[in-house]
Amino acid sequence: MLQQILRDMYIDPELLAELNEEQKQILFYKMREEQLRRWKEREEKARLEEAVLRKTARRNQSNGKRVQWLRGKDGEVWVWVMGEGPGDKPYEQISEELIAERARQQAQREAEELWRQKEAEITKKFRDAMAQEKARIVAEKWKIETEDRKAAKLEEEKIQEELKKREEEERQKGEEQIRQQEEIRAKELYLSLKQAQQHSQHSDDDQEWEEQLRRSKAADEERSHKARRARDEYRRQSLRAIQKGRVAGLSNLFQGTSLNNHQEIKLNNNSSSPLLSLSAASRLFSVFPCSNIWERPSRPFSRDVIVRWFREEQIPRRAGFERNTNRIAQWFHGIISRQEAEELLMNKPEGTFLVRVSEKIWGYALSYRQQSGFKHFLVDASGDFYSFLGVDPNRHATLTDLVDFHKEEIITSSGGELLLEPCGQQKNPPDYSPLFE
Repeated sequence: MLQQILRDMYIDPELLAELNEEQKQILFYKMREEQLRRWKEREEKARLEEAVLRKTARRNQSNGKRVQWLRGKDGEVWVWVMGEGPGDKPYEQISEELIAERARQQAQREAEELWRQKEAEITKKFRDAMAQEKARIVAEKWKIETEDRKAAKLEEEKIQEELKKREEEERQKGEEQIRQQEEIRAKELYLSLKQAQQHSQHSDDDQEWEEQLRRSKAADEERSHKARRARDEYRRQSLRAIQKGRVAGLSNLFQGTSLNNHQEIKLNNNSSSPLLSLSAASRLFSVFPCSNIWERPSRPFSRDVIVRWFREEQIPRRAGFERNTNRIAQWFHGIISRQEAEELLMNKPEGTFLVRVSEKIWGYALSYRQQSGFKHFLVDASGDFYSFLGVDPNRHATLTDLVDFHKEEIITSSGGELLLEPCGQQKNPPDYSPLFE
């Protein structure tokens, strides 16, 4: 997930809203580092190309080719000054025309982009309306006698024509709005460019520009400092955890259990730690092997896809199970929303937490009860490890490793969050039941 964000240099606003402040700073810092790396790469490429051009120019000169300047009647090099030659427009007029043209082109590009968005909205709107109307007709009249089917067909064609007519009218209306916005935007850009030109002609305004630049650089340095401090704190925690042996090794990823064959499945609200029997667990793992046959989409787009992902990729990795047992962890919950998680944590003490399956990324969301409210942390599970989104140092082999690690190590240095008390189920059957059915 982090690699995809750095590759596209874009993060969905919904995902950004899920991150805590330190994770945002770290992600911002990493994106700036990637920008700098790309800039250096482009500069190096340009330098190499320039060196090749210079070498080619020297080789051409050695072949006897050279530049000859055009000369006037007086024998001197012919020079033309824009705006001062015979028939030339005044410099001020040329400048005005250039600014107006730039403003017009920019407004046109913005209008084209607005129209693409508007056209997509109109198409989707009437396609959905057509589908709904067709479904209604099918539900009401398509299963009755043949004569009524013909009538239903005629009614459907009539509705289709009416919807197409309304769609065309809305398209024309949208185009007219875009044209009006384009004209207004062209005037705004013209005035803005004109003001910028006048601003550049007055040296007294340079001080204000320098002050803005100084404040911008200071803000960048402050963000970089915060991100570096947060990253160093995570590294310190990770090294300390490794020294104490609290981070599970990858060799424990599929560690077996020693439970007997008479344990039963208990997926109800009365049990504090529901239990999957060894035979039931083995059936789940055999039915949903970790396979490469299914090509996972870049983002979840439905609950069915999330359930399939969990069954095929997460159950074999024992996500949501207690360590070395087939019991489902008390803190584990299914596909529930942020609001539902906060309702479960509402009357709980500080430090209470739960882990729920995320609908936004291939992973989970850890919801935490703090004294003044709630915090939510995204857990990226799109790779071969579990880690908070945007944070590299603390990588865990299993979801249980991540939870156990932060029972003794804080999540963020600024918040000091420790996972003290798991929040169990309040429903019967549990909200995670669809994941294991």
